[in-house]
Amino acid sequence: MYIPPHFAEQSPEELQRVMRDHPLGMLVTHGETGLDADHIPFAFDAQAGPHGTLSAHVARANPLWQRCPSGSPVMVVFRGAQAYISPNWYPSKHEAHRQVPTWNYEVVHAHGVLTVHDDERFVRRLLAGLTKRHEAAEPRPWKMGDSAPEFIDGLLQHIVGIEIAITSLVGKFKLSQNKEVRDRQGAADTLEERQQPGLAQAMRQTLPGSQSQSGRSSAG
Repeated sequence: MYIPPHFAEQSPEELQRVMRDHPLGMLVTHGETGLDADHIPFAFDAQAGPHGTLSAHVARANPLWQRCPSGSPVMVVFRGAQAYISPNWYPSKHEAHRQVPTWNYEVVHAHGVLTVHDDERFVRRLLAGLTKRHEAAEPRPWKMGDSAPEFIDGLLQHIVGIEIAITSLVGKFKLSQNKEVRDRQGAADTLEERQQPGLAQAMRQTLPGSQSQSGRSSAG
């Protein structure tokens, strides 16, 4: 991934935020038939290993877990907030007319080593954790115990667990850091007005003087 220095994100906290807030990752693998990609929701454990661990499950019918055995190097791509940016949102455009459209985004590449867990206990524990997290906002959260045990037991036979020990995290946050402060603020304000608060907030956090920017400078 090409990363100009002003778009490089090195804060572990920010990289982990994207993985937690946008858990649907693109798992990129390479086998005998070439490159492939699977889109899978991951659970992230920051405490497991130097850079954390990603866990997920796939259908037993998915050849991924046989095509890429334990020990295979893989990469998972997580995409955070993203949106089109019009030059009309930059105050400087209306003075010099020297701005063009662009696209802002947050992306994290997690490189690691895959382990296959064809183990019902692993999968059951993983599913319980995933549903507990993603059902938390529901008025009456669904849990595995709501279904008949034999129904859940049958479903567990049709999925396989995978785990990725992360070896490195690479982040690119393209948030108009190469623009004037007033242009960055103008774009963020317009995004807020157009119901894109996540990207607007991310852009504001990179502005000089923001608390998050100070933290990034210390970490980087």
